[in-house]
Amino acid sequence: MSAVCELCPHRCLIPEGKRGFCGVRTCRNGRIVSTAYGKISSMALDPIEKKPLRRFHPGSQIMSIGSMGCNMRCPFCQNYEISMQEDAAFCVRLQPQKLVDIALQQKQRGNIGIAYTYNEPLINFEFVLACCKLARQHGLKNVIVTNGCIQEQKLLELLPYVDAMNIDVKAFDEEGYRRLQGDFTAVRRSVELAVQHTHVEITSLMVPGLHDDVDRIEEEAAWLASLHPDIPLHLTRFFPMYHMYGEQPTAKQLILKAVKAASGWLRYVYAGNM
Repeated sequence: MSAVCELCPHRCLIPEGKRGFCGVRTCRNGRIVSTAYGKISSMALDPIEKKPLRRFHPGSQIMSIGSMGCNMRCPFCQNYEISMQEDAAFCVRLQPQKLVDIALQQKQRGNIGIAYTYNEPLINFEFVLACCKLARQHGLKNVIVTNGCIQEQKLLELLPYVDAMNIDVKAFDEEGYRRLQGDFTAVRRSVELAVQHTHVEITSLMVPGLHDDVDRIEEEAAWLASLHPDIPLHLTRFFPMYHMYGEQPTAKQLILKAVKAASGWLRYVYAGNM
């Protein structure tokens, strides 16, 4: 017995008891479920600017949580200890109500809500959706930090409960996304849909040889401007990580040149990791 997972563009055909590409979605009794439901690998009260969100409740704090797994394979991942794992002994399991209760307790420390981040949160879609619905009922903000590789109909199911998103645009062509085992078309569509429903900011890590061409970044900025010129774009400096320890950090001058080019199209362009 097997079933097709319809959550992301991979559309994995998963045999009974096995897991899909992301490492956390499995087939049980012919149904696709998440093995990561309620599993929390990371939790911290972060400045909202760390997501990064610069134009959404600036100066506030948000309770950030992560789980396990990812549906892309970025060789520069900074959270590979959890994103490239299917499970870990250090995870705790929390039901949505318990997580919301913890977030509410943190309001006295300036917390405005819950950010689903660190690994790719949307592969644990059912848990994120349940938490977002409960958080909204209790007046908490929901923030999604995602790679945007999700099927359109699933994103539309979630968006009514989302207050802000930061979407990673990791390259600006199909070839770049093939290298990362993602889907460029799906990411573009996710950005287009999200902009229509919630506050959106975009992050592009300027990885050498992948997304460090200033002309291509200007193309990205022009496309974002066609959706709305007020979409903030974070152009972030790469530092050696994971399978790319042999690379050099992105040159600061290149970051600043890209910021200047993108600023010809967008009102808010920020240099990150400088």
